Amino acid sequence: MTKYIFKRIFYMIFVMLVMSLLLFFLYNLIPGDPARAEVEGMKDKITPEEYQLRYQQARERMGLDAPLVVRYFKWTAGILQGDFGMSRVYKQPVSEVVITPLKVTVFINIFAVFIALAITIPLGIFCAVKRNSIFDKVVQVLTIVGYSLPVFIIALLFIYAFAVKLRWFPVSGMSTPNFSGTPWEEFKDTMYYLALPLGVMTIGSLGGLTRYIRAAMSDALSMDYIKTARAKGLTERVVIFSHAWRNALLPVITLIIGWLMSVFSGSLVVERMFNINGMGKFYIDALTSQDYNVALAIQLFYIIIALFGNLITDLSYGLVDPRVRVNR
Repeated sequence: MTKYIFKRIFYMIFVMLVMSLLLFFLYNLIPGDPARAEVEGMKDKITPEEYQLRYQQARERMGLDAPLVVRYFKWTAGILQGDFGMSRVYKQPVSEVVITPLKVTVFINIFAVFIALAITIPLGIFCAVKRNSIFDKVVQVLTIVGYSLPVFIIALLFIYAFAVKLRWFPVSGMSTPNFSGTPWEEFKDTMYYLALPLGVMTIGSLGGLTRYIRAAMSDALSMDYIKTARAKGLTERVVIFSHAWRNALLPVITLIIGWLMSVFSGSLVVERMFNINGMGKFYIDALTSQDYNVALAIQLFYIIIALFGNLITDLSYGLVDPRVRVNR
């Protein structure tokens, strides 16, 4: 197990190096000059000579006067020391700029994951147990509809129904401006503002997860060992949760962890539509304003999430199914 973990960590480091190389060169191939964008606003206020001087100074300050390969190695060396560079827009270190949106994104996604799993796991199991019943058929139709709708369409429907028509929830933001109270009151205020985004992220996940869990449980319940367990006189609860669900977990874990990773990237759209200052919104703003150091740092965060998700998926196999041993 230890040997396998070290092999996977080495593999993750190699992938990170390759991806960082590709991303750095791709971002630097995007049309536009961050240094010129910084001094463009003063072009009509100063002489052409002074404008050119300030432009060259901005390029030197940003390190854009060095060859691309040299800049990449400097950038990589900085990352290894925890330095992601300076933000062109915020005039602060990137690590300080992204820490707040990182907390917001993690907070939103963790809540969305818990809510979605709390609904989909019992619902999928119940539909598998009551297979072909009226309830199961209704759920299957609804999950197909939910699975087919893009997240931004669900977001628009939620905004129109609950914010515009019913006026139950605010349409954007994370808290009431200048609100102060006890920690519990501040938490309730935050959850009130996040009700729509969390609802959109949860609804967007219900369809695929419910159908997959139902399919895995249906396959497990049709196996011979389930018939044997029932023939031994075991209660239906024991048969379902100790035998069927345990064996259905192996394919489900792959989906859940993969879905968990996709939730972080999927929140990009939700954060943008509801004006939430998370990683997704900051990433789009960074691309728009050519703040590529911030964009690269956020992109690396999503790559790390995906790599760790794959590692956790592989290690989880051995914990869920004794037949699977991680000793490669």
